[in-house]
Amino acid sequence: MPTTAVGVTAFPWPIRTRRTTGPPGTDVDPVATVALTANQTPGLVCAHHHLYSSLARGMPTPPRTPTGFTEILELVWWRLDRALDDQSIRWSAMLGAVEALERGCTAIIDHHESPNAIDGSLSIIAEACAEVGVRVSCAYGITDRHGADGARRGLAENERFLQEGGRGMVGVHAGFTCSDESLEAAAGLAADRGVGVHVHVAEGPVDAGAADRLRHLATDDWLLVHGVHLPDDHGLAGTIVHNARSNMNNAVGYARPIRFANPVALGSDGIGADMLDEFRVAYARHREDDVTASPEVAWGWLATGWDLFPEAVADRVTWTYADMDPWRLAFTTDVGPRTVEVDGRVVLADGRPTLVDADEVRARAAEEAVRLHRRLEET
Repeated sequence: MPTTAVGVTAFPWPIRTRRTTGPPGTDVDPVATVALTANQTPGLVCAHHHLYSSLARGMPTPPRTPTGFTEILELVWWRLDRALDDQSIRWSAMLGAVEALERGCTAIIDHHESPNAIDGSLSIIAEACAEVGVRVSCAYGITDRHGADGARRGLAENERFLQEGGRGMVGVHAGFTCSDESLEAAAGLAADRGVGVHVHVAEGPVDAGAADRLRHLATDDWLLVHGVHLPDDHGLAGTIVHNARSNMNNAVGYARPIRFANPVALGSDGIGADMLDEFRVAYARHREDDVTASPEVAWGWLATGWDLFPEAVADRVTWTYADMDPWRLAFTTDVGPRTVEVDGRVVLADGRPTLVDADEVRARAAEEAVRLHRRLEET
């Protein structure tokens, strides 16, 4: 990696100057290459998260063991999102933001669903993250699973949030749970507001035909999450977001993102926001598929997050490890941040958040998890 002076690293990746997830008409000023010491990086970006899943740990077991991807959705995640209310949304976002900050992640691109608590949900998430000191881009994933009215209300929440100046995108759950009319409405709203669409694409076989339904709608500012079952020449515009750990957990296959012409970024799909760990898993999965694979490829995918959230480049993370080089980090675990600065403000010092009491957040989140899990048992 190039150095500008002894012990000083220049991160060379180009940063686009157009904000792809911000309010309309808000072009980001060009960000100069930031010179950092060898144990520093810009703030890391999680390009796809589900903050509402932060309270899922310890949730009641499903009525029966899921035997495939569709049943995982039906018996686990769709039960969870139906049980969410305003308080569980708030405390899951607070906990998820604290955990992200504690791993050096200063920017989250979140995808949310709470069909029984839609109105105002994106503002709750944005306010919780701001309280912690973490940047967030919000989107509500519209779906026709709860009828046309449910899709309409989800679209309205996206519109309200963006219209009020919120940082975000228009969310779509996935093509296979949306009508053509809903997909077109989401794409139209995104175009009107000058933002992209954040959508799961071909995660499992059930959505393998997504490209044919989205090709005429997708633009370069879309986030195409997963892409496991996309053909190599899918023809979709946008950035592919690779979630290697989640794809393994759901047994949907390997996306093999190296095959795509699209830019590729890294997300967690709701399994925390430890992006150094996601980088390691993405590298290991790539290496399993191709023994000649270099960790520099997965590091490049991680760096794409700065294209999506340019402000994070100006954030500064000082790590416990002396040399933040991809070849070293691919084989070095337990690397954590000592300090994190966002917008010039120290939001984590000596490994602990400075704007909130992390112990109190965890305690309140645990109390809310008990209530959420009790509602799950009633569904």
